[in-house]
Amino acid sequence: MANLSLFKRRQQRVRTKLRKRGLSKPRLTVHRTGRHIYAQVINDAEGTTVASASTIDKTSPTKTGKMKSGADSAAAADVGKRVAEAAQKAGIKEVIFDRGGFLYHGRVKALADAAREGGLEF
Repeated sequence: MANLSLFKRRQQRVRTKLRKRGLSKPRLTVHRTGRHIYAQVINDAEGTTVASASTIDKTSPTKTGKMKSGADSAAAADVGKRVAEAAQKAGIKEVIFDRGGFLYHGRVKALADAAREGGLEF
């Protein structure tokens, strides 16, 4: 574990805690880069992705020109709302939030808050 980066150590710590809580609920995972943010609802019991949204989707406001950047909190909030809608269409209301190795602030927090407003419970 000494050879792992801080990010990877945080990621392992978060995922280990999620596994201890049990995988009875699907997990909402977040990945962010310098230009985009991605969210997926994953059912680990079946190994399938139930719903997803990102700033590179064709229907995303960043692709249609309504938003300037896919790397800000407004874009993350939009992704959170869209992934919540997609999850509810698939019949999922409760998830476990998996922030990976990312700190819970800024874009990650904006996505989580928007997903809660969109109807997901975590």
